[in-house]
Amino acid sequence: MHMLICRRHRLLLRALLSIGMFVSTLVAASETSNRPLLMLISIDGLKPEAILAADSHGLKVPHLRALLTDGAYATGVHGVLPTLTYPSHMTILTGVSPARHGIYSNTTFDPLGRNQHGWYWYADDVRVPTLWDAAAAAGLKTANVYWPTSVGAKISYNLPQIWRSGTEDDRKLQRALSTPGLEQQLSASLGRYPGGMEESVAEDEIRARFAIQLLHTRRPDFITVYVTGLDTEQHHSGPFSAQSNAVLERIDAIIGSLRAASEQLAPGRATICVVSDHGFAAVSHDVNLYSAFLQAGLFSVDGTQTITGWKAMPWPAGGGAAIMLADPEDSAVRTQVAGLLDSLMENSANGIDQILTRSDIVQRRGFPDAAFFVAFKVGYEFGNSLLPPLIAEPANLGMHGYLPEFPEMRSSFFLIGPGIPAHRSLGEIDMRQIAPTMAGIMHAPLKDAEMEPLLLK
Repeated sequence: MHMLICRRHRLLLRALLSIGMFVSTLVAASETSNRPLLMLISIDGLKPEAILAADSHGLKVPHLRALLTDGAYATGVHGVLPTLTYPSHMTILTGVSPARHGIYSNTTFDPLGRNQHGWYWYADDVRVPTLWDAAAAAGLKTANVYWPTSVGAKISYNLPQIWRSGTEDDRKLQRALSTPGLEQQLSASLGRYPGGMEESVAEDEIRARFAIQLLHTRRPDFITVYVTGLDTEQHHSGPFSAQSNAVLERIDAIIGSLRAASEQLAPGRATICVVSDHGFAAVSHDVNLYSAFLQAGLFSVDGTQTITGWKAMPWPAGGGAAIMLADPEDSAVRTQVAGLLDSLMENSANGIDQILTRSDIVQRRGFPDAAFFVAFKVGYEFGNSLLPPLIAEPANLGMHGYLPEFPEMRSSFFLIGPGIPAHRSLGEIDMRQIAPTMAGIMHAPLKDAEMEPLLLK
């Protein structure tokens, strides 16, 4: 009899435990299903007028235009120095300027070429908390598809951006640096995931499908998605070319699919923010600053045009260049560089708009160690040739990296979701306001932000 009672007690205890676990699972599922979802999408190089004045540019972008009627938007976003992809994306994610967050340009400064054109891929270089960090600290699940400077970031489900050689081995590196097994698991049903140098709109469409699958299978609370094809095409053919417009119309369909997936999974709880990192300008000339510095004896090369030593060197930034000194305390070299730049600027055909001094750069919160910044006129871009002539045919037909006050560099901001007023113009905003606004939506404090969040109501 005693053994029978004990057995009944054990069976009852197991039943109660099973019921408890079932109820806990239901509660957890209910909590997950009721949590807000924030999706932050970046369309690289999207000019605000492409949406605000779509008809005048012959653009059919119904999904992006719906963001105007359904939510709040900026007439333009004032960016950072430099108006390049990587520093801008990190300002969007942190709310601070490049001099503070540590991502100063797209590529790292590498005067001797030893880093083989390495970019700021690694989250180790970021000096302040990101929205990913803030979300994690608030107990939220995060996901990422291809956002810049995401390698090694603390993200629950991470498909980071990186490349090296443009070969198939890049995809092995990408998989190795992603959340273990994630790409392979998603690829099993979706097919091949693009490598890091594959940045056409066709790859955007594939990455969007991976983002949607992440939403369905991993249910993140905060997800970042980066779309590259418009930037790629605008470099090739210029802003508002027929080819660029065709790419943006395909991206519009991507935005529609991402919005639909978010609102299906989190009805009444999904917030979608679409941003861009910079504007774009048409280009007609390259400025080969390297050749001027080489002729002035500020760096040296061997017979194969390999740089062997340097005293002062440009750090390319698209529509401008930071000027770095090997010895910042060398006043003679500083004076020589200042004289060279002044002489170049005297000839208006050289395309130099301004030369920022050290104090100017500090005030604008850009390259913290640069001695000067050469800001080109719109239409001129940094050329990579070490040889004359100084002014040459352009390698690109579109460029950014110009001073952020140039209207051509204004970027975009659109926000829809619960509590966001419809058809609300916010006027022109500062890029540093985006991150604290996103943090407020997630109830995830971002204490390092340099500005207050946007007033949405």
